[in-house]
Amino acid sequence: MSSRLRRHVSKRAAESTFVRLRSRRTQFGAGVRVSRRARLLTRPGDEIILGDGCVIFEGALLATYGGHIRLGTGCTVNPYTVLYGHGGLDIGDHVRIAAHVLVVPANHVFEDPDVPIANQGETRRGIVIEDDVWIGAGAIVLDGVTVGSGAVIGAGSVVTQKIPELAVAVGNPARVVRYRGERQTMPIGRTA
Repeated sequence: MSSRLRRHVSKRAAESTFVRLRSRRTQFGAGVRVSRRARLLTRPGDEIILGDGCVIFEGALLATYGGHIRLGTGCTVNPYTVLYGHGGLDIGDHVRIAAHVLVVPANHVFEDPDVPIANQGETRRGIVIEDDVWIGAGAIVLDGVTVGSGAVIGAGSVVTQKIPELAVAVGNPARVVRYRGERQTMPIGRTA
């Protein structure tokens, strides 16, 4: 196969893995790419909005479940990430979401041991992820959280409370270990 033909085939293969979807419940900005192997699920009255230049990779699931999912400009949702919209999920511009991340803007109520958990309802406070955030692989972000602009969430972390702007947060539960722009004197995770 000639190098010209190989480049053409490679380009066509890359293009064919993405599809442009249209629906009354989904709105896509210019240049949005959604893998044919990603799933976007909405119910009547729900919405998914993807800003200009967003990319949703294969295996990703965006499911509104009675709420909304809104991504700003230039966001990436990497393979096998799950974004739910129960209580509302608002994501700013230029947010990077690594593979296998789970974002759940809802939680089960379970206080009464005499009532089955399934019958106690849910909280749906929502989640806000501000601009220029990076969420590492396998992280989990739970209901009621705001992740501040420029923050970094370490791989495998579980975010259960507000993360300030420019914070680097790691662990379960995620805790701030430093701020971006600070001079780092010790490797993350080490103590003196």
